Amino acid sequence: MAAQTTAPAEAQHTNAHIDPAAQVADAGFVPVQTRSERPRSFDPDDFGAPTGREVNWKHTPVAQLTGMFQTATQNDGVTYEVESGAQFASASLAAGDTPRGEFFVPEDIVSAVAWQGSAEGMHVRIPRDEEVAEPVLVTITGQGADKRADAHIVIEALENSAATVVLRHRGSAQYAQNVEIIARPGSRLTVITVQRWEDDAVHAASHQARVDKDALLKHFVISFGGGIVRVNPNVELAGTGSEGRMYGLSYADAGQHLESQVYLHHKGAHTTGDVLYKGALQGKSAHSVWIGDVLIGADATGTDSYEANRNLVLTEGARADSIPNLEIKTGDIQGAGHASATGRFDDEQLFYLQARGIDEEEARRLVVLGFLSDVVQRLGIPALEEELLAAIETELAAVTA
Repeated sequence: MAAQTTAPAEAQHTNAHIDPAAQVADAGFVPVQTRSERPRSFDPDDFGAPTGREVNWKHTPVAQLTGMFQTATQNDGVTYEVESGAQFASASLAAGDTPRGEFFVPEDIVSAVAWQGSAEGMHVRIPRDEEVAEPVLVTITGQGADKRADAHIVIEALENSAATVVLRHRGSAQYAQNVEIIARPGSRLTVITVQRWEDDAVHAASHQARVDKDALLKHFVISFGGGIVRVNPNVELAGTGSEGRMYGLSYADAGQHLESQVYLHHKGAHTTGDVLYKGALQGKSAHSVWIGDVLIGADATGTDSYEANRNLVLTEGARADSIPNLEIKTGDIQGAGHASATGRFDDEQLFYLQARGIDEEEARRLVVLGFLSDVVQRLGIPALEEELLAAIETELAAVTA
């Protein structure tokens, strides 16, 4: 078992949640050391506009996100359509209405802006003991790259319920989004967010989830489209025996920036966590960012946790940043580990396929499909799996064209 503490980060902006006693007289503030120490606030002014030197912004093209640092004046940038499972969704939660804010507290300026700018939030609620066979599908369509929108969506699975909720994004917009997920005791919830925006879309989202006793949350981030897509999931395994499985898939083209900063907090005892994000990149200035933080708390005895990120760089000029971090505060665990790898095609795999009569182009296609389909096949929705495999085929065709 190897434990790594997050490297010291750049100093954060002042906000109401930083202890003045932590200040250093000649150097401002003591830098934030771990993800759990990041400041949180509902007030955007507590964060200040990021400069790009902060630990949670240093890999992000901040200059292209400035439109997200203030609330939308008209909030008309996207439309919502509940294509299936409408009986479980309603747009009725104002700030202060439970369960909105039961767990969610913004940890960056865009999330705080989305909180302030969303007067009403959609509430997807799965009733107690109900097992929903078909996915609840919410399609979010951008109305133009010059349009802004703020949103807060609450997805709540009541005790012993089971459901899958899909958030599908398309079109163009500048979209600041919060998603609050509560998996109550004994529930089994899958949340899938699919980003297939147009190339000029900007999407910054914060997902925060609490998983209660003996509950299971599967969380997927699938990002194929958009100019800048930053979806940061935060999952707290709060209850004894709770389980969190966090999966991600991205395919970055020329000029795209696809980012996820993942945080898994083992808080309760005997919790299980599995994090696997995979990405492919092609084209000049294609950029992906994955930062994975796992915290095993002092009371999280019997924890079993693993996180991994794998990236496949298909062309020159693409860049993948991959940073796994593991913090352990108790030695009484089953196991914990992390891994990260970024590279080009495996020459041995290509040789093996070509030695059996498969030409190089087809061999490369099979390697990429095999690499990415590992995550696709975990979705459990055949129609969506077929759609994403077809999208990967389209991307690969562009490489060889």
